[in-house]
Amino acid sequence: MKHIQNKVAESRRTLPVTFAICIGIWLTAGLIQHQWWIQFGCFALSVAVMTELDNNNSLIRIYSRAVTASYALLSCVPCFLFPSTSGAVFQLCLVTSLFCLFKCYQDKQAAAWAFYTFLMLGLASMASALTFWLIPVVWLMMATTLYCLSWRTFTATILGLLCPYWFALAWILCFNEGDMMPLLEHLMETGHYILPADYLSLSASQILTFALLTILTITGIVHYSRKYFLDKIRTREIYYSLMMLWGLATLLLIIQPQHDDTMLRVIIIAGSPLLGHFLALTSTRVTNIASYVIAASVVLLTVFNLWMAS
Repeated sequence: MKHIQNKVAESRRTLPVTFAICIGIWLTAGLIQHQWWIQFGCFALSVAVMTELDNNNSLIRIYSRAVTASYALLSCVPCFLFPSTSGAVFQLCLVTSLFCLFKCYQDKQAAAWAFYTFLMLGLASMASALTFWLIPVVWLMMATTLYCLSWRTFTATILGLLCPYWFALAWILCFNEGDMMPLLEHLMETGHYILPADYLSLSASQILTFALLTILTITGIVHYSRKYFLDKIRTREIYYSLMMLWGLATLLLIIQPQHDDTMLRVIIIAGSPLLGHFLALTSTRVTNIASYVIAASVVLLTVFNLWMAS
């Protein structure tokens, strides 16, 4: 007899119900009152891209929408991030870049996909200059886990990253009278740091959200480290790539907590597949109880964040 955990993870109704819940959270947070249509549109598109990422890479070896459902729900927990248009655009671009990146697996001739990957990262960097902090680890993923880094693909990544700035430069020259200061000020945000880190400025919502996301992702990592051999090699390498991205984002957020608008989104993107893998592919009495605890924690923290935001 299947546990409720597995019935929910394998149900075809899970994703529609989850998205309906997410819409309810957005409405409660003030979607209509504050006119967050662009932010909500980016969220909805990112859920669609995450679904395709899951489908194309078979992140779970059975039929399950646990990865996408986990991503959608975890994205709604930090509702204090909803007002940020730049953050929403960054999140959509980063999910799309990962979708393109995993197309490069073991193909050192995949210059087109490498270009698209870094084109999306370039667009993400225009929304948040902190994207540049992530680029070295993406190159590292290409070299060590995805095995697609070559001079051909590396050149494509440089061109893709620079492409949005070529258009931005043309816009500045044509419509902004050559004033480069807004672009330079934006790029200078990459080097914005506070030492020592200002933890006192963090709200209870930010601290609790980071703590919950960290616990859930570590749960997924521990589970995957015990069961990785059951997946195909390609799937393993993708999960290892996500762990690297999660580790970097977590470290950066600990060192510079003022960048939570960007780094919490990276943690959600990298951690939700690991949580989805845990929920879909465990079936013991203990993990069934754990799934109840996870669900209750997500609901309670979402309600708390909504209340604090109001």
